[in-house]
Amino acid sequence: MKLIFLGTGGSWPSKLRNVPSLAIKYESEVVLFDCGEGTQRQFMHSTISFMQINHIFITHFHGDHFLGLPGLIQSMYLNERTAELNIYGPEGTGYFVSTLLKMGYFKPSFEIYFHDLKNGDVVEFEKYNIKAVEVEHNVPSFAYSMEEPPRPGKFNKPRALELGVPEGKLFSKLQRGESVEVNGKTITPDMVLGPVRSGRKFVYTGDTRPCTAVTELAKDCDVLVHDSTFDEVLEEKANRYGHSSCTQAAKIALEAGVNRLFLTHISPRYEEGVVLEEQARKIFPNTTSAFDLLEYEIRLEK
Repeated sequence: MKLIFLGTGGSWPSKLRNVPSLAIKYESEVVLFDCGEGTQRQFMHSTISFMQINHIFITHFHGDHFLGLPGLIQSMYLNERTAELNIYGPEGTGYFVSTLLKMGYFKPSFEIYFHDLKNGDVVEFEKYNIKAVEVEHNVPSFAYSMEEPPRPGKFNKPRALELGVPEGKLFSKLQRGESVEVNGKTITPDMVLGPVRSGRKFVYTGDTRPCTAVTELAKDCDVLVHDSTFDEVLEEKANRYGHSSCTQAAKIALEAGVNRLFLTHISPRYEEGVVLEEQARKIFPNTTSAFDLLEYEIRLEK
């Protein structure tokens, strides 16, 4: 599970940052969260391909979060895409995006399906699920979590050998949670596996004021990517416009017990975002001010 920050700025692009978009490379597919203007070009500079996208999750319908969709979809068409594309977001997703795609003479050659989500909806996939939770912005807006199911506990090889299980296929079956027969005796997984381990989890807030919905969604996650439009001096202004300061993002990360915090949706006034990172680290040391094309791998605990 690798995060690729395609756009980390807020409201409008700057020389250093494009508007919001975050890609998750998961095995052979890419899941995209938000698609600001110019996202397709950001893909050209990245290590991943937009042709691998099957699912796009939009947090809300302010232009800097979704106006990159027409160009991205047209580029998919020009590169002879045939696979279907699914686009998810708050109520109105089908209306807003389909209307946008009808402008001009372009018509996609592949099927596009729109999904209007409600607060608390969970979209289940084979190896992970994505949950949408309503947050506090000035228009209907979601934060999303992407989470793998729990994994079996660590395999206790010495205990398995002690129980008479030979190395090989029976080890693999036990690790998959299947019972095995050895010399007429049933060996169950709980006899050789440790406590269940959590799968990987990350949370992307989109635009939001500090709110308990994000704190609860981000509980114990590996990575929290949080709105950090302004520094602590401009906190009141940030909140008035439905955004958070860097220190508010850090407080949420601390309260939620996350492992790592990335600040994003950074105002053009901060250039490289050093000030935001410094302020946030006083509260939550494991903070990074994200920048365009930054990649970060969320590794499985061994």
